[in-house]
Amino acid sequence: MPIPEPLLRIENLTIAFPPARRGGDEVRVVDGVTLSIGSGETVGVVGESGSGKSMTALSVLRLLPEPGRITGGTLHLGDTDLLALTEKQMRGVRGGRVAMIFQDPMTSLNPVFTVGDQIAESVRLHRGLGRKESWDEAVQALRRVHIALPERRASQYPHELSGGMRQRVMIALALASQPQVLLADEPTTALDVTVQAQILALLDELKRETGMGILLITHDLGVVAETCDRVLVMYSGQVMESADARTLFAMPSHPYTQGLLASLPEMAPEGATRLSFIAGQPPTSGAITDGCPFRTRCPKYLPGICERPLPTTRLSDSHLVRCHLYGEAAL
Repeated sequence: MPIPEPLLRIENLTIAFPPARRGGDEVRVVDGVTLSIGSGETVGVVGESGSGKSMTALSVLRLLPEPGRITGGTLHLGDTDLLALTEKQMRGVRGGRVAMIFQDPMTSLNPVFTVGDQIAESVRLHRGLGRKESWDEAVQALRRVHIALPERRASQYPHELSGGMRQRVMIALALASQPQVLLADEPTTALDVTVQAQILALLDELKRETGMGILLITHDLGVVAETCDRVLVMYSGQVMESADARTLFAMPSHPYTQGLLASLPEMAPEGATRLSFIAGQPPTSGAITDGCPFRTRCPKYLPGICERPLPTTRLSDSHLVRCHLYGEAAL
């Protein structure tokens, strides 16, 4: 599958926090991540909590929690070097060319302003429209995400809306400025299955209409299978495997990816009475600085080899894996 011309390019991104004690080493929470998102494409990023998924997304907006900082790599939005922009210039990018949907709409929406006012403010800021035009655009944005009675809903406060409706408001807010790239961080968390399906279908519909690219951060592999064109599997701040979605589910190559897929109920062998699981816990951020970070939990661990620097092997044009099983150990 050909990869579309990228709207967003992240290359060899490293994010670190200062050492907890004097004289210690900095803690790398994202280590050498490379990804791209093309027009009209949805790229999924999966992995356990703490794998660096959200940090990667926040770096695009340069909104890392203090005292975290980007210590290496490049971030390009089209021809724009995001790391070279001033803070004032970045304010024009955030919510404008790049928008983000966060996990919890109740903590992302301002409780003292109506949802219409919040959307209209974003439209005024990023599109330069007047007050009435901005309000009309806010109502239209709510209509676009299939909220019934959008004129009435625009005058309501977040607490007056259901969870699924608040999530739709977050999507309307994100898309009102007509972004090129949408960062969706667990956009369906805590929603029931029916509402989740509606939200995902809505994102796909809006992507096809506008041509924007979507970075979808999730731990739900079922969501990935249904919505994503390409997938990156992250573990301990690193990309372990990347491929188009069909290839990843048909031929998972990294033992971590294989373990994630094996834990899905629909992937369990016929007659199985217990689900498969990955033993152990992910390492503390920065605890493993050399070799494969998955080696302490890997069922295919190779003593004396997995401690060496990880090789990157290209299995096909769109399928990369970082595992010693495909490096010198495979020779």
